[in-house]
Amino acid sequence: MSLFFGEQMAKDTEVGTEYAPKDYQDPPPAPLIDPEELGKWSFYRAIIAEFIATLLFLYITVLTVIGYKSQIDPDHNGEQCGGVGILGIAWAFGGMIFVLVYCTAGISGGHINPAVTFGLFLARKVSLVRAIMYMLAQCLGAICGCGLVKAFQKAYYVKYGGGANTLNDGYNTGTGLGAEIIGTFVLVYTVFAATDPKRNARDSHVPVLAPLPIGFAVFMVHLATIPVTGTGINPARSFGAAVIYGKEKAWDDQWIFWVGPFIGAAIAAFYHQFILRAGAVKALGSFRSNA
Repeated sequence: MSLFFGEQMAKDTEVGTEYAPKDYQDPPPAPLIDPEELGKWSFYRAIIAEFIATLLFLYITVLTVIGYKSQIDPDHNGEQCGGVGILGIAWAFGGMIFVLVYCTAGISGGHINPAVTFGLFLARKVSLVRAIMYMLAQCLGAICGCGLVKAFQKAYYVKYGGGANTLNDGYNTGTGLGAEIIGTFVLVYTVFAATDPKRNARDSHVPVLAPLPIGFAVFMVHLATIPVTGTGINPARSFGAAVIYGKEKAWDDQWIFWVGPFIGAAIAAFYHQFILRAGAVKALGSFRSNA
């Protein structure tokens, strides 16, 4: 009797895993160009949300960076162990991403980063028009956010580097580029994993918790790469700070903070879509069935 039930359970398990229809539905790929979305208020509302979210992100984080540097400045009787420290800066970046993704995910998807938008575009999650408009809104928001910091901290802004990303002393270009590629890969890979519709269907709590791992990814990457590049992994963040700071050093290294994140995002999109989600295998199977 026990043998019979054991065999029956094995068959049920096999049927459940191999032959039963999947319990989730992948959304259809976004069209490359979708003229219809240009006439929808939701499209422009999402762009506004990306602008405001990136503005707030840069305002809080750059203000934290400048505040920390002023607190450890010996000219102001500061101590090297004073202020929030690198750990506090990493928490500011990660915490703000957690808060802002949570707030805007239902409106714009909570990208707040051109590299994230680029990775999702490559995975056909957003259209080309939406991706371009998001990136423009993010860069403009970053400029305005850094502009607010300069307006409120004019005495300290230029003196303490304006929160601009630069390649730190002792590191070469290859090291800086590699740090940005790997750091952005970690972030964008986490975004894909946290928003995967397959996981969302089977674990109802995943959509609610998605901002948490994304914020933690930003936090952990900052801990690792602040000593190398100050941590970009977000072209809008680096671009906005460079525009308002305006010094030559920030522009000399600016390409690292665009090329690195875009390469890292592309690798993450390929890895998740074609390796983990077996997109290449599905495409090959479809090709064979139609041959």
